[in-house]
Amino acid sequence: MPAMNGPTPAAAPEPPPEPARRATTGPSGGVDDSAPPVDAALLDEAVDLLRQAGELTLQWFRSSTLTIDRKGDGTPVTEADRAAERFLREAISAAHPDDTIVGEEEDTRAGSSARTWIVDPIDGTKAFTHGVGLYTNLLAINDEHGPAVGVINIPALGETVYAGRGIGCFFNGERAHVSAHDSLTRAHISTSSFGNWRDDQLLRLRAVHANLRTWGDGYGYALVATGRIEAMVDAEVALWDVAPMPVILREAGGRFSNWDGTGDPAAGSGLASNGLVHDELLALLLQEP
Repeated sequence: MPAMNGPTPAAAPEPPPEPARRATTGPSGGVDDSAPPVDAALLDEAVDLLRQAGELTLQWFRSSTLTIDRKGDGTPVTEADRAAERFLREAISAAHPDDTIVGEEEDTRAGSSARTWIVDPIDGTKAFTHGVGLYTNLLAINDEHGPAVGVINIPALGETVYAGRGIGCFFNGERAHVSAHDSLTRAHISTSSFGNWRDDQLLRLRAVHANLRTWGDGYGYALVATGRIEAMVDAEVALWDVAPMPVILREAGGRFSNWDGTGDPAAGSGLASNGLVHDELLALLLQEP
């Protein structure tokens, strides 16, 4: 399949001014501020591969012949999930045979280098199987310094949000920044599902007049990084669901953490924000009933 054309980070404008960084408070989502910038060519490669994987999934999107299976935990998986992950694994293995690959649908391929690629071929499989175009493809790269590259691709919308450590965050080739809204009042907060929320948590957000939405899964995180909403909340996630988020949010001037306030994407929960509402929102979520 041919590579998709489009702007690359190397041609992007200069980094945003320092004040945009000062909006971020607390842990940096596991991104080491002293680490060297990632190679822009690696970010370009990751973006190109994920866009190709996204194009592959569109072959099955809204198809009457789509086959849907159930995994052991009851969640859906489709031939599109499997095909996209297989494509990414084969492409990564061919170009980087010594790198580790972790993915949702296949076993980990252990490598000998310090670099790990983390793949979620379709994040939002339920949206995909219901013909809703908010599903995403996710790809992250960690190196010896920690999170290095993060990519969120929304193939049905033609949107890609991506970042490289020390390079910046981009939305279809343009600089991406989080919003400047500094209060939960009238903030737009999204989640993948309200099924894991307690009633008191929802009532407290309603009391401060926050706007609650369910633009969930990877799409919600993309909305935060591009300043279209203030926060994205997930009570339960797997590593591949949020692996791209620490570097994406950090480079966009925001913040990613799990619900214990640290930046480990493998900790089982996720909270992304513009940084200005992060601590207030986290305290509200963790307040005892």
